[in-house]
Amino acid sequence: MIERWQKWRYDRRAAWAAYIVLAVLLAAAPFLTGAALGHGWVRILDFTLLYIMLALGLNIVVGYAGLLDLGYIAFYAVGAYLYALLASPHFGLHLPFWALLPIGAGIAAIFGILLGAPTLRLRGDYLAIVTLGFGEIIRIFLNNLNAPVNITNGPQGINLIDPIAIGGFSFSEPRSFFGMTFPGIYIYYYLFLALALLIIFVSLRLQNSRIGRAWVAIREDEVAAEAMGINTRNIKLLAFAMGASFAGISGGLFAGFQGFISPESFHLFESIIVLCMIVLGGMGNIAGVILGAVLLTIFPEALRYIGVLQDYLFGRVVVDAADLRMLLFGLALVLIMIFRPAGLLPSVRRRQEFGSDASVLAQEQASLYDARR
Repeated sequence: MIERWQKWRYDRRAAWAAYIVLAVLLAAAPFLTGAALGHGWVRILDFTLLYIMLALGLNIVVGYAGLLDLGYIAFYAVGAYLYALLASPHFGLHLPFWALLPIGAGIAAIFGILLGAPTLRLRGDYLAIVTLGFGEIIRIFLNNLNAPVNITNGPQGINLIDPIAIGGFSFSEPRSFFGMTFPGIYIYYYLFLALALLIIFVSLRLQNSRIGRAWVAIREDEVAAEAMGINTRNIKLLAFAMGASFAGISGGLFAGFQGFISPESFHLFESIIVLCMIVLGGMGNIAGVILGAVLLTIFPEALRYIGVLQDYLFGRVVVDAADLRMLLFGLALVLIMIFRPAGLLPSVRRRQEFGSDASVLAQEQASLYDARR
């Protein structure tokens, strides 16, 4: 008993030490990155946090509930355009950030329900095709709603969007603290980090809640879940709404941070990238999803230096850097899916599904043999 108590105390201290080290690294990340690689990479860190929020939202739909959504980027677009329309000279409205963010999340959740309601009976490939079409419909609408009444400004997009500000404190302006001047991208980093941690906390609470277990039950066997008394219709609609609300928050942050949006920012490729983050990191596992988002945001940017490396090695660029970058990116995904089909950090359930097939088969055969005897 004493040994178990001491082991528990040791594990708890080790966990707290890891949390403290992680907190210090997250707080110092923009300074370390900016000093080593330049301010451009701090901007990449900002986008990494946005993609983490996006991936965690899609993880609710795909990872928890098992609903394959290829039009997820549409909710991101809804949040971004809502912020842009209500915080820019386009309509002459300049609503505050603290009001726009929850409104964007709520409107995106409504769009999630509108998508989920007609697809309740669809599964697998059929659901993927319908959600893909929904995402393209939203993008085409945004691209064409400039006539006869100019609502979205069409393919020209919306610019001069108000930067994120709270109570007169603008996150886009440099600020001085303790004798040090922080650029706007550094201040945005800490805002995005705080919101990403909040979404991670909500995701953890959902994962271990009654609703989270209902999502997992639907993912594993919808018929059995319904037979056990789970209201599959409401639970699936809730998954669509919750995932869409996270995307709406990310979209609003993206619009305020970027200052300009257009329909070109919300192509199908973005939905596929966010889905790859979940599959690569580990579907249904929050730590895996975060890892996948970090890798698929930073790795393609790091591959931009392929051209510089070729010039250093061969004295000229042998293969176009953009083509080679996408080739290496695709090859990395293929290799990971071959050797780590459950993802880099899979959940316990998926690890058992992918890694214990041989042992399960042997156990079943042994049970059959015992029964025949």
